[in-house]
Amino acid sequence: MAESKVRKQAAAKQKRKRLAELAEKRTETARLAPAGRNWVPAVFVPIGLLGVIWMVVYNLAGQDIGFMRSIGDWNVAIGMILIVVGFSGMTLWK
Repeated sequence: MAESKVRKQAAAKQKRKRLAELAEKRTETARLAPAGRNWVPAVFVPIGLLGVIWMVVYNLAGQDIGFMRSIGDWNVAIGMILIVVGFSGMTLWK
């Protein structure tokens, strides 16, 4: 009878040890994981707005601004790329 008590205690001790190891691994992976994605709107909303502003400035005053005149129709591509990057980056936001 004494032997079965020892086995039950040993099994319970092993179970507690495994649970403690799992809890430690979870906290370790939680520390390695990114804290959150609160940075996404702060980065990608201004990028999208910059694309819209680029398009508006090019359409209203592009011929009066030297570097915009020199790159020509690439201004449309730059504005559209900035807008698409802004929208696609927002898919990272949770």
